[in-house]
Amino acid sequence: MSKFKVVHYINQFFAQVGGEEMAHIPPEKREGPVGPGLALSKTFGDDAEIVSTIVCGDSWFNENLELARKTVVDMVREDDPDIFIAGPAFNAGRYGVACGSIAEAVKTELGIPVVTGMYIENPGADMFREKVYIIETKNSAADMRKAAPKMAKLALKLARGEEIGASAEDDYIPNGIRKNFFEKKRGSQRAVDMLLAKINGKPYTTEYPMPDFDRVEPQPAIKDLSKATIALVTSGGIVPKGNPDRIESSSATKFGEYDITGVDDLTEETYETAHGGYDPVYANQDSDRVVPVDVMREFEREGVIGKLHNKFYSTTGNGTAVASSKKFAEEIAKRLIADEVDAVLLTST
Repeated sequence: MSKFKVVHYINQFFAQVGGEEMAHIPPEKREGPVGPGLALSKTFGDDAEIVSTIVCGDSWFNENLELARKTVVDMVREDDPDIFIAGPAFNAGRYGVACGSIAEAVKTELGIPVVTGMYIENPGADMFREKVYIIETKNSAADMRKAAPKMAKLALKLARGEEIGASAEDDYIPNGIRKNFFEKKRGSQRAVDMLLAKINGKPYTTEYPMPDFDRVEPQPAIKDLSKATIALVTSGGIVPKGNPDRIESSSATKFGEYDITGVDDLTEETYETAHGGYDPVYANQDSDRVVPVDVMREFEREGVIGKLHNKFYSTTGNGTAVASSKKFAEEIAKRLIADEVDAVLLTST
């Protein structure tokens, strides 16, 4: 029996083209396995081979979604593969969105089995888990050695037309489809085993995981606003005209710090939004609609607040990974505390 043909999609980083400075490159096709494809090839053995690798910059893909999907699908079609694999993307937000998006397109338009892989908190996981099989990985490329065999195993099962088991059996992120299977131990025994493990501080895996939401205790109310320094922070993507920090429109990897000393109004000529998740027209006409510098200056003059902090912080919340958001918050908070800011107005869209 001949080997299954595989086409593999990776970003510029894993192709060793470069980091963020090369995220703008359009799709290109290379012969054979590249980067993580070597780990996949080792797992495939004599069952499958990667005939080509498609490399694309994360920024280019996410900023040109329709063109990107069409271009990559056409490249895949040229090789007429039996399997398409994207990633794994781990916790890289834009990469995860690109992997999920192109995997869905290949599955829908070419009818080819597809597999990708990413961390559970990657925005691509929420967006595409019900549309394509996503192997759950850890949050960094250090997990490549374990992720590649899982992706290869599931891809081969799909290519052979074998029945796919429950997510717990085949290591993919739950997709909302329930599968019946028989456990070796009955439920009562499993429950007692888990209880005993928990009591004795031993590891166990619950069969009914609950959502894990952060709980942030509110700070005491400010007693006298007229003496308080207030800062503005936004996930609405407001930036100086031209977006000097190149904050991504989706799955942001950075935030911006902008000096508004002497600025009373965010005008159409000087500010705009970089956000890709809402209609930008009204925010571009008057960015005070998202970051209310004009109203805060009025409060400052009227003595309602002590003063408006001379910097505001901005990023885009559109598809941005939870881990990235936490990282931004920690860094912004350090700067605000160092500047003796008393309170923050956090605005969205």
